[in-house]
Amino acid sequence: MATRPLASALRLSKTPRAPSSSSGSHLAPPHLARRLQTLARALASSSPQAMASAPAPKKVLVPVANGTEPMEAVITIDVLRRAGADVAVASVEPGSATVAAAWGVKLAADALLADIADAEFDLISLPGGMPGSSTFRDCKLLENMVKKHVEKGKLYAAICAAPAMALGTWGLLHGLKATCYPSFMDKLPSEVHAVESRVQIDGKCVTSRGPGTAMEYSVVLVEQLYGKEKAEEVAGPMVMRPQHGAEFSMKELNSTSWNVGETPKILVPIANGTEEMEATMIIDILRRAKANVLVASLEDKLEVVASRKVKMVADVLLDDALTQQYDLILLPGGLGGAEAYAKSDKLMGLIKKQAEANKLYGAICASPAIALEPHGLLKGKKATSFPGMWTKLADQSECKNRVVVDGNLITSQGPGTSMEFSLAIVEKLFGRERALELAKTMVFV
Repeated sequence: MATRPLASALRLSKTPRAPSSSSGSHLAPPHLARRLQTLARALASSSPQAMASAPAPKKVLVPVANGTEPMEAVITIDVLRRAGADVAVASVEPGSATVAAAWGVKLAADALLADIADAEFDLISLPGGMPGSSTFRDCKLLENMVKKHVEKGKLYAAICAAPAMALGTWGLLHGLKATCYPSFMDKLPSEVHAVESRVQIDGKCVTSRGPGTAMEYSVVLVEQLYGKEKAEEVAGPMVMRPQHGAEFSMKELNSTSWNVGETPKILVPIANGTEEMEATMIIDILRRAKANVLVASLEDKLEVVASRKVKMVADVLLDDALTQQYDLILLPGGLGGAEAYAKSDKLMGLIKKQAEANKLYGAICASPAIALEPHGLLKGKKATSFPGMWTKLADQSECKNRVVVDGNLITSQGPGTSMEFSLAIVEKLFGRERALELAKTMVFV
């Protein structure tokens, strides 16, 4: 059935004339006149001319595969969606929308690559990780899509192993300055001007080095798509580091040993609305450090839809996780996720027992203020949270610190402090040396 624009569908056949003074009794009552004015304004704003003035969102493709580095994929998706981009997450795995990314992180794509092969994009960005990057390289469909995209003079990007393994192999870096993960630099073709920048822009091509540069890379992509003002608007609330590549630190009070053995058991609950960057960084980094991390869904199924619509797949449901003991329980942020934690009597009961036993627990972003504080789990403790929620903390004396450790509690501020938060946990559990080694491996420092 054909449809007409809203304005024409509701247009009257003839506009009635204003009544003469002699027919004043026919004037529309004031409440009806107001309603007609409101309707007229709504119609004007929904006219084709008004709609044409609103720019369409930029379309972005982020492919994923088994072995994709989850931090690089999720950070890129999250940051670009914050900017308003329409990001399609597409699995290159035949017939499977769910991918087993690196470090046991499971992600559910929005589509199979084959189903959107004819779509047009403003940007195609390849996350790294192995064997994800080599899967991209060997995927003829993806290669053809990216080559056609580049031929049209559009923006393309890759991070970590992907610049060398995919873009370089496809001949899309010839004559350009490009960077990649340090141990893949020698795999860049000789026609590439290899540089060691954290993020490198050359014409329509953007490349970067690893998980520790993924946030900078993503903000650069926002700037390339939308301009500097939008990039700054997106970067601000993420609490990014003032100096990228610098060493990290934490504010520690009432120092106590966190030595709980070589494979500490850590619970990371996730829910609809959890901040996916924070959750992914925590899980990924702690698994890199050889911790035994269990991801538990508060929903009635394993898959949760995180705050920027990334679909994360948990290991177990919360009820199954409650039967076990943990050395450390960590709550990622995200307003929806934090509210779900706060409303879960089972989860909050578990954390209260953890605190009463003087065992380790922590939270980041909205969760210290929304989940821990109302349940008395910050009582007598120094903590921080997302800056917009500092006023919800009873004790705000240390909240300006990016990471705060007070005895058995650790808190932090937001997506841009997640890597520091996770590395501080590694430092407390395993020592500064292992934390620094990991930070260097991720090209964070």
